[in-house]
Amino acid sequence: MHAITIPEPGGPEALVWDEVPDPVAGEGEVLVEVVASAVNRADVLQRQGFYNPPPGAPPYPGLECSGRIAAIGPGVSGWTVGDEVCALLAGGGYAQKVVVPAGQLLPVPAGVDLVQAAALPEVACTVWSNVFMISHLRPGETLLVHGGSSGIGTMAIQLAKAVGAKVAVTAGTKEKLERCAELGADILINYREQDFVAEVEEATGGAGADVILDNMGAKYLDRNVRTLAVNGRLAIIGLQGGAKGELNIGALLHKRAAVTATSLRARPVEEKTAIVAAVREHVWPLLAAGRVRPVVDRELPMARAAEAHRVVEESGHIGKVLLVAP
Repeated sequence: MHAITIPEPGGPEALVWDEVPDPVAGEGEVLVEVVASAVNRADVLQRQGFYNPPPGAPPYPGLECSGRIAAIGPGVSGWTVGDEVCALLAGGGYAQKVVVPAGQLLPVPAGVDLVQAAALPEVACTVWSNVFMISHLRPGETLLVHGGSSGIGTMAIQLAKAVGAKVAVTAGTKEKLERCAELGADILINYREQDFVAEVEEATGGAGADVILDNMGAKYLDRNVRTLAVNGRLAIIGLQGGAKGELNIGALLHKRAAVTATSLRARPVEEKTAIVAAVREHVWPLLAAGRVRPVVDRELPMARAAEAHRVVEESGHIGKVLLVAP
């Protein structure tokens, strides 16, 4: 088969479409013939040499895919060769074939195109696990999403609205904020021109955000804490603004608030299986009903992964950028 390899870390040109050995499904695993994968920030970090795959994962980038089951390993039940699926991966999505633990498979939701289903697993699992399983967003509460036009952001807006929450977003352009509004966002904040602390305070009558989904880390830490409501929950899922910041514990105590930080890729298979099961139970019916949908900016041939990485690094896209396998 062919896959995107990284002979040496570097810029987008470091991604090479090359012939590699075919994977083989082992105990509890399924072999998927990949139709499409999606580009995530973690893939960019891996290409740059800053985010190696966890032990046992394929060396190729790609944290999610869609495709058809080509073979089933020992000990797997409930799936059949030929089933159309999408999958949460620890790596290997930028390839023509990938082996997946059976617990990380999801059926393609009714009404969703097989290619566009590749845009779902990583964002659905990240948002559901952080916003709902950990932060327990409830109807009537306010969610602040940083990077509202990203793949994560566009999914978070839709899921929060589906459960009856109010949604505030930050984004850097008028176009991105308009797209967020189309998805249901109530409070639109241009972070280049506006102070999100003041904007959320004004929009909520001084109450603040009950849950904040943050991809920035250190750069926004102090302002996020100031933006939290009493009993608020800050969920940090990215470090685009740095890894080390000063935390005002006194402010947390005053608000009886909580800060959590999670990553998805390195979690044990058992934890990923539980998250995938929750996503199938709660998110998949919303997709089938048309209340939530994948947001895809563009589809490119997988051999043009370098071009896709440039698009993601320039942050000119809205939603996900997909790579379609030959």
